[in-house]
Amino acid sequence: MSATDMSIATLAAAYRDATLTPRALIEQLLADASERGHDPAWITRLSHEQLAPYLERLEATAPEALPLYGIPFAIKDNIDLAGVPTTAGCPAFAYTPEENAFVVQCLIDAGAIPLGKTNLDQFATGLVGERAPDDYGVPANAFDPERIPGGSSSGSAVVAAQGQVSFALGTDTAGSGRVPACFHNLYGVKPSLGLLSTRGVVPACATLDTISLFALGADDAAAVLSVAAIFDPQCAWSRRHDFKLEGQGYGAAPQRFRFGIAPEHQWHTDTDYTAGMKAAIASLESQGGEKVELDCSPLLAAARLLYEGPWVAERYHAVRSLLDRDPDALHSVTRQITQGGATPLAVDAFAARYQLAEYKRQADALLASVDVLVMPTTVEHPTKAAVAADPIGVNSRLGTWTNFVNLLDYSALAVPTGFLPNGLPFGITLLGPAFDDLALLSLGRSLEASLGLPLGATEKPRPPLPPLAPAGNGTLDLVVCGAHLAGLPLNHQLTERGGVRIAATRSAPHYRLFALAGGPPARPAMVRDEAGGAAIDVEVWRLPLTSIGSFLAGIPAPLGLGQVELENGDWQCGFICAAGALNESGEATEITALGGWRQYLASQG
Repeated sequence: MSATDMSIATLAAAYRDATLTPRALIEQLLADASERGHDPAWITRLSHEQLAPYLERLEATAPEALPLYGIPFAIKDNIDLAGVPTTAGCPAFAYTPEENAFVVQCLIDAGAIPLGKTNLDQFATGLVGERAPDDYGVPANAFDPERIPGGSSSGSAVVAAQGQVSFALGTDTAGSGRVPACFHNLYGVKPSLGLLSTRGVVPACATLDTISLFALGADDAAAVLSVAAIFDPQCAWSRRHDFKLEGQGYGAAPQRFRFGIAPEHQWHTDTDYTAGMKAAIASLESQGGEKVELDCSPLLAAARLLYEGPWVAERYHAVRSLLDRDPDALHSVTRQITQGGATPLAVDAFAARYQLAEYKRQADALLASVDVLVMPTTVEHPTKAAVAADPIGVNSRLGTWTNFVNLLDYSALAVPTGFLPNGLPFGITLLGPAFDDLALLSLGRSLEASLGLPLGATEKPRPPLPPLAPAGNGTLDLVVCGAHLAGLPLNHQLTERGGVRIAATRSAPHYRLFALAGGPPARPAMVRDEAGGAAIDVEVWRLPLTSIGSFLAGIPAPLGLGQVELENGDWQCGFICAAGALNESGEATEITALGGWRQYLASQG
């Protein structure tokens, strides 16, 4: 293990203070590697000669000029690094690319230094980390060599946890960037599909694949994501998204939030992981979270589609020519799984797509009812012996809470939350809709600051986190009190813009309510009155910021949007009446005593 704290902020500060140089750090890391000798976590480690051009470039550049100046990283060996063989864990498949994968190039341009290519479950097929061929060996779990490292991004997780690099690239199709993170006390970013280009990545299931990130903390993950999340016009799977334009940002998490959690009988966790879940829930509640129990059956059902349905055919498609030419080149378990992809019919694919669409409809409704969904990253941490005895069954259990995420097009973040009595790490996954990546990282940062866990498997203390501005989440919460309430005539103006009701509550007892003349539909006006007001029934609806402009354009005078105080003391955007408008018109009836607009409508028969 490196004697240096490898977090990005620590290295960056040392470079700026001239107490460390990239060359000195790399020399130390190479010396550490030489002392360790053969390490099955790596398939290829770059030599002094191969690293020289990266160091020479940095020596001609100021540390402040590049966001990842001198930050060493590892690359899962199904992602291209120019001039270095890409094996995907299969020597017979190996090729040497002339260009870097798009994301790798972005990181190098930002000053990061690639140290080499890491081991994996062959062709990224597996969550166990035990499916590497004998040519490479199996990476050892950084906490307990009798336990599996997790896969398929096994090597990347191990070297990041041990402090051999500051961060590592993996890939994630069914949990390969989250399960190893859980097993190694790491942050595992499973980006929204298409946020990171997959150009230069050997596909597992091209429609579901994403590059993933292993980092020591949330700030490190956010720093890497900000460099890597660039639209790639040459990648068919890349999707445009600008977090700033969407009103999203990384920063301090909300002081209050609602998190969904499955009932305990749906967790499927073993005794240790069940205890870990309960402790994590308590940590979230201490951060201002309100637990909401949700039936997560649609998610669990969707997870089973990945390997029981026709998506295995995508894995078969990726290696079909090699499988036909030299089937013995594949690991026996990988071959067994992949060959199953040769049999599904086209009609099976459509049937599965239709079923998935129904599961997504149900799952989207669950996510819309809370700010974030919380789940165990996986259900247990098996021993190597348990996997050897039942390689497919154990692997399937590990994917209980990961397999559905890419199928349903969600973002996810694996977050370490503590250690179990046996000394092994435990973690949860935060889940959100596509492009909720920064919101998840912000909440993960809040947990990181409160829990103070050591860095990876190094036992080094976690550096204190600097204060950040509040995170933006790309939405606006809007308080409505009249015709926009659920089921009333103007509610469609909210729902057609993607609005979701998140609360039915009351205002602070400082408002008067009036029925305005005119219509249909009849409209109310709520006016603040500190002395003579009362609490008024209201609803809070959450709207995407991108829809606010068109909504504002349809609000007639004398109404407008301002700040409304709720009974819990929060101030939120809501409908108010322009100052003096009621006195000037004289065409309004006070209905404060009724307590709300629905009561007024009922009184009118």
